[in-house]
Amino acid sequence: MDVAPRVQLTPVITAAERIFGARLEAVVAYGHGAQAGRHSLVLVQSLTLDDLIALAAAAPSWHAAGVATPLVLPRAEFTRSLDAFPLEYGDIIDTHEAVHGADPFAGIRIDAADTRRALEMRAASHLLHLRENYVESAGAPAAVAALVHSAAPVFEDLLRQAARLDGAAVEPLRAVATWATERAGLDPRVVGDILALAANDTSGVDAARLFPSYLDTAAALVRFLDQWSAS
Repeated sequence: MDVAPRVQLTPVITAAERIFGARLEAVVAYGHGAQAGRHSLVLVQSLTLDDLIALAAAAPSWHAAGVATPLVLPRAEFTRSLDAFPLEYGDIIDTHEAVHGADPFAGIRIDAADTRRALEMRAASHLLHLRENYVESAGAPAAVAALVHSAAPVFEDLLRQAARLDGAAVEPLRAVATWATERAGLDPRVVGDILALAANDTSGVDAARLFPSYLDTAAALVRFLDQWSAS
């Protein structure tokens, strides 16, 4: 049975209450699936070096409990930087559950233009790295296969973010695959193979032979994002 995020994040909540006291505004869990109980954002009124020292001392207890080190931010700083980190913060907002304090994201909206721009840059960077890493591999099949395996989770996240930007469902993952083929026009076979590799399902997928199609599909996603507008 999965542990509720509020219970799993008890060590983080306890430490945040002790360190920040009245300055603690909220703790939220975020992430997809099993990750939702491991990752958290702590919003505070202010953050000092002494706070960081205290947080560092608490970190081993969080890791022992199986939860990640929280992202700790002053509330005002988080709000000001929504346009600078629209993908990262957008994912937190869209998947969050308030586990301490009131929901801090009521009424907060990230501009779709900021998200589209950041997502296109990330997709273009992914495409550039695919090309560069292929050259670095010298075309050796084993190295190319390793490249595709390591890149697949990144592409899955790009598809999930793009589907969210477009207002489509991102759970379950097959909904993302459907969106990618029907709305973005990506090859369904290639998308299916990449998502299978991202899930560590290597049965029937030749990662090295997939690379040329993967490259074409990554380029197609960049073009889609470059031309995207809300439907």
